[in-house]
Amino acid sequence: RDGKQGIRAGSRWPHLRDDPESNYLPYPFFLGYSASLLRVNGFDVKFIDAIAEQLSLEECLDEIQDFAPDLFVAETSTVSFQDDIGFLLHLDKNIKIALCGPDANIYDPHFLAEYGLIDFVLKGEYEFTLLDLVRALNDNTPLSEIAGINYRSADNCFYVNPLRTLGDINKLPWPERDGLPMERYIDSPGAMPFPTVQMLASRGCPFGCKFCLWPQVMYGGRNYRMRDVHDVLDEMESMVRDYKFKSVYFDDDTFGVRKEWLAKFCEELIKRNNEGRINVPWAMMTRTDVVDEELLYLLKEAGLHAVKYGMESGNQELVDCIGKDLKLTQAKEIIRLTHSLGIKTHLTFTFGLPGETRKTAEDTIRTAIGLDPYSIQFSIMTPFPGTDFFDEREKEGFLLSKDWSKYNGSTQSVIRTKALGPKALVRIRNRAYKIWNRHVKLRNIQDRIDSGKFGGVRRLFFGKTSKDLVYLFFITGIYYGYLAFANVVKRQR
Repeated sequence: RDGKQGIRAGSRWPHLRDDPESNYLPYPFFLGYSASLLRVNGFDVKFIDAIAEQLSLEECLDEIQDFAPDLFVAETSTVSFQDDIGFLLHLDKNIKIALCGPDANIYDPHFLAEYGLIDFVLKGEYEFTLLDLVRALNDNTPLSEIAGINYRSADNCFYVNPLRTLGDINKLPWPERDGLPMERYIDSPGAMPFPTVQMLASRGCPFGCKFCLWPQVMYGGRNYRMRDVHDVLDEMESMVRDYKFKSVYFDDDTFGVRKEWLAKFCEELIKRNNEGRINVPWAMMTRTDVVDEELLYLLKEAGLHAVKYGMESGNQELVDCIGKDLKLTQAKEIIRLTHSLGIKTHLTFTFGLPGETRKTAEDTIRTAIGLDPYSIQFSIMTPFPGTDFFDEREKEGFLLSKDWSKYNGSTQSVIRTKALGPKALVRIRNRAYKIWNRHVKLRNIQDRIDSGKFGGVRRLFFGKTSKDLVYLFFITGIYYGYLAFANVVKRQR
């Protein structure tokens, strides 16, 4: 849409990919696990990811027609819903359609009455629900006993079945990867080597961030489940040995929440690395209060290359008001310790939390630059339906639109705070990236000067061309001019 690629399945923040994200594309785990679960149970499955495969509408429809499915399963999201419905309208009218994904609107009992082309809605985490549905359709047995679905009967009546109890993720086979363009699924914090693969070692999160989509809409609350350590490492080993991946990223909601599991994971990984069975850099997404100094040393020994930490804001009061239960002082200490061990960090911040002002936004920008992570994400807080954050913003009158296509969180804002309107929030995000990009350029100059005890400078002076020399003098002049200007401003204040 609008010349930008959608990030939908596999993302806790469905949106149109913005420039700072480069070639980022998450692997669609729910669909991947569903495909493999159906396949090992004897069903013929075709898994299409038209975004990753870069298929046109016509090419995608041709593949569907060639396969001639009895059931078409489509994952949607709030921000992409109208696009997805527009696509489904092109399907053969005889194909039954099941809709699923992290959009609470489709779970509404009246949804099927409004959208006559949809036959089934799979609510929340849907792999085992889909398996039950396919079995029932195959055996022509009643749908009334299938937990986790809403459905339309042959006489056009609508039924809402109870929610499903969350399944045992250790009973899921590894997600489907064969036949997909795996080299295009890229989430590589710290610039890990390509090709890289994304994995899950757990599901859910025991913490209570009010804005977080998957825990509230897909898992129904603070549920946390871990996979068996050995099975996780067996999959990791297979990815390296059989698929030749050179790095692994764990895209868990919060990796390694239970310290005994994390310690066991590290110890077993170190053992396999010493045996030459894995030995690739890896990364994870977690919280700063999940790890401590002892665990960080162990993680480093196990080959941890980079970690994503969610900070959200540089102002403690704003962090407190969203249920994150994170102490920024402690978080900063852990981040600095992480850097001191040579582990790269990717930090995430957002603007538009309750109480956000220009001052608190400056706190966030200043915190982000001061921590000097390897990479960063700035977003605008997006209140997805089904989350506490959405309900609170609507109740307080700070929700400005229910045009779901605007729920992007990068180039648009659908909320305001008492002090800041939506346009101001967009400007603040853009300014944050400008300051960050300037910081990175200056950091790169310093790295070039410091590299190899002036080896970088020597290369510039005696390289093949004089362009590097001109570049050095020009940028260095800007750098020291900036420092002098900052010092004058400081004195005036």
